[in-house]
Amino acid sequence: MMRSLFSGVAGLKVHQTKMDVIGNNIANVNTVGFKSSSTVFSDVFYQTTQAASGPNKETNIGGINSKQIGLGAGVAAISKNITGQGGSQTTNNAFDCMLTGNSFFVTKSGGRTYFTKNGAFSVDPDGNLVTSDGDKVQGWQVDPDDPTRIKPGPVSDLKLMSPENQYTDPEATKAAYVSGNIDKTDKTLAPGSEGRTFQTNFYDKLGYKYTAKFTIKQSSVSDNSYYIELKDILRDGKSIMYTEKKNDDGTTEYTPTGWGASLTKDKQELGGVSPADIEDGKPKFGDDIGFNAVFDGTTGKFKSLVEDGAPDHDSSGMDDTVIKKMFLNIGGKSPNPFENIEIDFSQLTMFASSTSSKIESTMGDVDGNGKGKMKGTMTGVTIDTSGKAYGTYDNGDLKLLGQIAVASFKNPGGLEAAGNSKFVETMNSGSFDGVGQDVTADGGKIQTGMLEMSNVDLAAQFTDMITTQRGFQANSRTITTTDSILEELINLKR
Repeated sequence: MMRSLFSGVAGLKVHQTKMDVIGNNIANVNTVGFKSSSTVFSDVFYQTTQAASGPNKETNIGGINSKQIGLGAGVAAISKNITGQGGSQTTNNAFDCMLTGNSFFVTKSGGRTYFTKNGAFSVDPDGNLVTSDGDKVQGWQVDPDDPTRIKPGPVSDLKLMSPENQYTDPEATKAAYVSGNIDKTDKTLAPGSEGRTFQTNFYDKLGYKYTAKFTIKQSSVSDNSYYIELKDILRDGKSIMYTEKKNDDGTTEYTPTGWGASLTKDKQELGGVSPADIEDGKPKFGDDIGFNAVFDGTTGKFKSLVEDGAPDHDSSGMDDTVIKKMFLNIGGKSPNPFENIEIDFSQLTMFASSTSSKIESTMGDVDGNGKGKMKGTMTGVTIDTSGKAYGTYDNGDLKLLGQIAVASFKNPGGLEAAGNSKFVETMNSGSFDGVGQDVTADGGKIQTGMLEMSNVDLAAQFTDMITTQRGFQANSRTITTTDSILEELINLKR
């Protein structure tokens, strides 16, 4: 009789444990990265009142089964639904990461390694990618020998905002091309006129932006030849070739700076660079600063560049050697921050139009190479589906910063919860090798601007709650009924 009392108590205990698990699940229904748990019961100890016996041929008595009385229930396991994917929540935060698949983010705090599905990340003052409770996210660094690739190996703190990542180096412009159309009837291009102005922008090695001003007008060589002349090099709207000063009498005084420029067919002809000079009170460049652009009078297509005054063209104005590019050389002082700029004129045409011409210049060659760029300042960070983090910069650069590494386990259910949606490895989960893996190795991916929420199923939890309540109620009735029987037994004495 007392056995039923103890069985009822054991039943109350296991159902209370299950209720504790359900309560914890429901409490964390909105916890990022939370994994729900479930309780598994098992029957426990039995009291054998009569052992089993086999048949006895001598007495002709058959075998009988053992007689056992169960002593209640126990908790066999509290299992975690650790592989079940939780719902997604959009945050639009660039550092928030949702991990699909069975792998985990690797974090470290106080020398201990944790594993989590909680991808609510941010950047701390030291530039490290960290979790919401300050654990440092682990990953791989950029290969120092090749900044375009990741160097796999043991994971380490992923530092995205290091001082060297805040900026990117400038590059000098090495190429440009001129495009547009010249109309032969355009009076602004007639011989003896000032011509039409066009300009080429470019960067030096320090990232400063300059403008080279050119004029173009019809030359005296032929009707199909147009003279292109360099007029000035400007920075922030002021010439780098000379300084100017307004006098009280209204005149302007010019002073050469020592910088000069030339246009050449060979980028190596730096000796042709001529510092600006003052002639008749006005700035004037030296020789070799102009070319004739020759076009086919029938087709209107560009044919060749001819150096001004050169005798190597025929009566039609056609150069014996087809030259489509010239080099803008700037020099005169040391150190020289400029690169020789290759300017391609092959995209310029001479077709009939509405008595107007349009000429423009674009940095870089026709394939977009050699544009140059200013010094870049980081404007943001993006993380792709493989976990690679890239810095974006105001000069258009995209720089690889590192990659988030993940960990996977043979038995993820064997991980032990450590709070804050974190887990630690156990002997039954398998070990972490310290290297990690690419998230795409097992078909997973990282989605940014999203978080994985709890995988708690409220409908299932409320159903379990009802059955648990009934089980607790039934075991309570077992105790009260047993108590009533004991009371009747005691009352027999009366």
